[in-house]
Amino acid sequence: MDVQIDASWKQVLSKEFSEPYFSDIVSFLRFEKQSHKIIYPPGKYIFNAFNSTPFEKVKAVILGQDPYHGPGQAHGLSFSVPDGMPQPPSLVNIFKELYQDIGIEIPKSGNLAHWASQGVLLLNASLTVRSNEPMSHSKIGWAKFTDAAIRAISEKKTGVVFLLWGKFAQEKESLIDPARHLILKAAHPSPFSAERGFFGCRHFSKTNQFLVRHGIDPIDWSLNGNDSSRGRENL
Repeated sequence: MDVQIDASWKQVLSKEFSEPYFSDIVSFLRFEKQSHKIIYPPGKYIFNAFNSTPFEKVKAVILGQDPYHGPGQAHGLSFSVPDGMPQPPSLVNIFKELYQDIGIEIPKSGNLAHWASQGVLLLNASLTVRSNEPMSHSKIGWAKFTDAAIRAISEKKTGVVFLLWGKFAQEKESLIDPARHLILKAAHPSPFSAERGFFGCRHFSKTNQFLVRHGIDPIDWSLNGNDSSRGRENL
């Protein structure tokens, strides 16, 4: 089957595409469509995280659980929404921590594509979801695929920062070699948990400090590439 995914990832994950579970995912999604179910994100964005951040560019990974399940929200990047969409509560809290950590003003747009283009893999564990039914595709095989991606980064790269927010993301820690990479853990940015350890985690500055120490260009965490407050980053 021809999967529309960046060539570097197609090579790294080539074994996965020939596994029976991946064929089952494709069959399941086709059945959903035939049953007139609304699936998010749109087909062209299912592999957007991989297409926006080729394997060789990955510097950091922010792991989400499930795509947004409301109309127009999901575009294949964890926690991100397209330009013009209201920012979901977890994303608002991410921006609050970003401001407290390195002084970047809270942006109007919740589109994190600028992060992805610099090497931040914004990966959801499940790449699709049924409209208004969170976690509805969490058991169809996506976890095997995205676990394989995390494992490939751990085994084939060095010096990547993994930002694991919340219990679900932290359960993926076993896939990552801590001798080769930096693992940062905090509470989930959801309003239900952000006060219990996400606020004050300083993961954005810690990521850049690690990258700089390893001779890797830091991430410009602003969303327009021209934010004057970047100078407050403590590198």
